[in-house]
Amino acid sequence: MATQENTLSIMALGGINEIGKNMYVVQYSNDIVIIDCGGKFPDESLLGVDLIIPDITYLEENKEKIRALIVTHGHEDHIGGIPFFLKKLNVPIYATRFTLGLIELKLDEHRLTRDTKLVQIDSNSLLNFGEIDVSFFRVSHSIPDCLGIVFHTPEGNVVHTGDFKFDFTPENNQYSDIHKMAKIGDEGVLVLISESTNAERTGLTPSEQMVAKHMDTAFMNAQGKIFISTFASNINRVQQVVEAAIKTNRKIALLGRSMVNVVSVAIERGYITIPEGMLIDANEIDKLAPEKVVILCTGSQGEPNAALARLATGNYRDASVYPGDTVIFAASPIPGNEKDVSRIINNLFELGAKVIYGSGSSTGMHVSGHGYQEDLKLMLTLMKPTYFIPIHGEYRMLHHHMLLAESVGVERENTFIIKNGDVVDVNNSVARQTRSIPAGDTYVDGVSVGDVGEVVLRDRRQLSEDGMVVIVLTLSKRDLKIIQGPDTITRGFVYVKESEDLLKEINDLVKRTVKELQGDNVRQWNVIKQSIRKSVGQYLFKHTKRKPMILPIIIEI
Repeated sequence: MATQENTLSIMALGGINEIGKNMYVVQYSNDIVIIDCGGKFPDESLLGVDLIIPDITYLEENKEKIRALIVTHGHEDHIGGIPFFLKKLNVPIYATRFTLGLIELKLDEHRLTRDTKLVQIDSNSLLNFGEIDVSFFRVSHSIPDCLGIVFHTPEGNVVHTGDFKFDFTPENNQYSDIHKMAKIGDEGVLVLISESTNAERTGLTPSEQMVAKHMDTAFMNAQGKIFISTFASNINRVQQVVEAAIKTNRKIALLGRSMVNVVSVAIERGYITIPEGMLIDANEIDKLAPEKVVILCTGSQGEPNAALARLATGNYRDASVYPGDTVIFAASPIPGNEKDVSRIINNLFELGAKVIYGSGSSTGMHVSGHGYQEDLKLMLTLMKPTYFIPIHGEYRMLHHHMLLAESVGVERENTFIIKNGDVVDVNNSVARQTRSIPAGDTYVDGVSVGDVGEVVLRDRRQLSEDGMVVIVLTLSKRDLKIIQGPDTITRGFVYVKESEDLLKEINDLVKRTVKELQGDNVRQWNVIKQSIRKSVGQYLFKHTKRKPMILPIIIEI
C-alpha cells in the first residue's frame, strides 16, 4: 500500500447503515477535515441513554492533524454531537449563518461558546487547509442554508453532497446551484459521497409548495384549536404555518423548548417573518377563543417528553386538547418511531380530536427533504464521478443507491458500500478499501459521556426485565459464622407479601451455602458472594424461570 503521505483517505465514523450521528473524514497527508458531527436518539433497548454520538478515537489519536470541522446543515443528526466533540477536541467550526445560530444554542447550553472558534461561510466561500482546498455549492433541503462541499486535493476532487433534494420551487427561494454542480462535474470528480435516505423511492421529491396548499385547506376547515407538530428545524414548515394562520386570523403559540429556541434564532436572523403581535405565550392560549389559536409544538416523532406526547395524555400545564380540536402531523415518522407515533395518535383520538396524520403523500402535510431516485440520479449525472460512496442510510438504501449509480454510468466495482470505520484510500487516482479504523457508538447518559457500555446496558436490561434480589448477611470475621440474617429484599422481581415461602427458601439456601463454605475453609469474600449468587440464581430460575440481578451484601464483624 502507498504511504500515508501521498494518499487521500475517506473515512466514515457515523452515518453508514443507520439514520443519524453523521460524521465523515477527508484526509490528505497530514491534513484532516471533518464533515458534520451528529447525534442519534436511542431506541428503547438502550435504557437510560440520552444520546448516541460517534466514537472519535481515531481523531483523538490524530488531533494534531485536524484542521477544521465543516457542518453541512443544522439538523440534529449533523450537529447533535458537537458539544461533546468539542470537550475533547477544540477544533474551528465552519458553517452557514443559520447553522451557526443552532450550534451556538448548543454551545451556550454547555458553556463552550467563549472557547470555540466559529467561522461563518456560504456557498461562495473558499478555504484552505494545508494541501486541501475547499469550496461549496448550495443545495435544497428541509432547513435553510444547506451546503455541498468540494475538497480539492492533489489526488483529485472529492464531493460531499450533504442532505439534498432538487426543489425547483422552494419555499425559501434557496435554489440548488445546478449550474455550479454541472461545472464541478465538468472539472472532474474523483469521488462522490452522496446521501441515500430515499434511494428506494421512485420519482422526484415533491415540492414544498404542495404543503402550503394543503395546510391552507386544513386551517380553513378547522373548527377549534389547531395543534401542528413538526421538526423544530423545519423553518419552511413553520413559515407555512404562519402564512396559514394569517389567512385564518389565528394567533400562534410555541410549545417545546427546541421549538421556542429554533424559531427565536430564525426570527433573529431573518429566516422567518412573523407579523408583530401574532406570537403569544403559552399561558395566553386559554384566554382566546379556540378558533383563534394555532399551537406549534414539538413531538412529531413520538418523543415521550416532547410537548405533543404530554398533550396527548393531558399532562401539559398550559394547553389541552379538547373534542373538536384539530391535530396535524406535519412530518413523517423516521423509521423506528412508528410505534411511538401511533400511540400518540390513538391517545389524541380518545380525546376527541380530529387528527391529520400519515405519510406526506397521503395528507399533503409533509414532503421529504431528501431526494428520491430521480434526484439522486440527477446529482450523479451532474457530478459524473469516477468513484462513488453512498452514505446516510441503512444497507438496503445504500444498495439501491449503488444500482442507481450503475444505471447512469458509474461502474459497479467503483462503488464502495462501506461500514462505519471503513477507510477508502486513493493513490494515483486508484481507490481501494482495505483497512478500517476504530468506530462505533458512544453513549451519553446525563452528563457522562462514554462510561455507559455494554456491561452497564446489560445490567439495566436485566433489572428492567427480571428485577433485583438483594441478600444482606452479617458474618463473623474470625470464623465466618452467621451473626445476623440473611435478609432478602426484592425490587421488581416478586410481590413480597405473596412470596414469603420463596424468600424463606432463599434465606435457608444462603445459610446452607455459607455453611458448606465454612466446612471447606473458604474465607475470600468474593468467592462467598459468587457462591451465593450462583446457588440462588440456579434456584430462582428453576422455580420462576426468571433471572433477576442478585446482589449479595456481606457485612463482617
